[in-house]
Amino acid sequence: MVHPPATHPYAVLEFCTGGRSRMELNGEWTLREGDVLLVPAGAPHRMLEARGMESWGLAFCVPCFAADRTASLLEPFERVREGASAVVQIPGARHPYLEGLFRELESTGRERPGPTESLDAVQRSLLTLILAEVDRASSASGARQATRGSVVTGALRFIERNCLGPLSLNDVAAAVGRSPTYVTTALTQATGRSAVQWIVSGRMAEARRLLLHSDEMVDVIAERVGYADATHFIRMFRREHGATPAAWRAAQTRRPHTDDAPRRRL
Repeated sequence: MVHPPATHPYAVLEFCTGGRSRMELNGEWTLREGDVLLVPAGAPHRMLEARGMESWGLAFCVPCFAADRTASLLEPFERVREGASAVVQIPGARHPYLEGLFRELESTGRERPGPTESLDAVQRSLLTLILAEVDRASSASGARQATRGSVVTGALRFIERNCLGPLSLNDVAAAVGRSPTYVTTALTQATGRSAVQWIVSGRMAEARRLLLHSDEMVDVIAERVGYADATHFIRMFRREHGATPAAWRAAQTRRPHTDDAPRRRL
């Protein structure tokens, strides 16, 4: 049974280690051992067929990573949005290294005694190494290159790069040279989320990371994710998660955290 295309507010990287599958994302792609599928945040995609598929899958918050100096490693995802190949072939000699990074990241995801900045730093370093490996293979590949740009790709890129600071729908519209109504309509039709919803999604993802991996006060976190008013931040967080930031943080520290750990699919 073929399901309708799905979209999600995070980027996904799938490393195939065995079997094969067919995916639809800006065209149809076949994944075999050693291939990496790149699914940008907001990109409609679906599985068409899977035969003995074995893979590592990893989802991550783009704005949380885009704020770092290593944001250039996200360019392969942006090229996919613009029409480039969604599949990157990893050289055979590099397969063990890349799979080792996934295994190590999975291991760190299981070891969470409580909020800790050191664990977060290790996980982000491993993610950086994985993205660097994919970026290297993508740059060396003869795969189809980007052929188009659009209001949607430009708006999402601008939001991902700027949503953790002061940002409004008018700012996004100005960045892509269209009216606020046009941008909201285009994003909603393409991704199922409006520009404002994308801004809130990026801010909430970074807020969750900071609540989990730091002991910063809620008002400090509010400012770091783009809210000048801590009360407004708390209200928005409660609307998205059903609990205040403080209550959510307390609940998370009482159970293992696996949200960003890679998954092994057999």
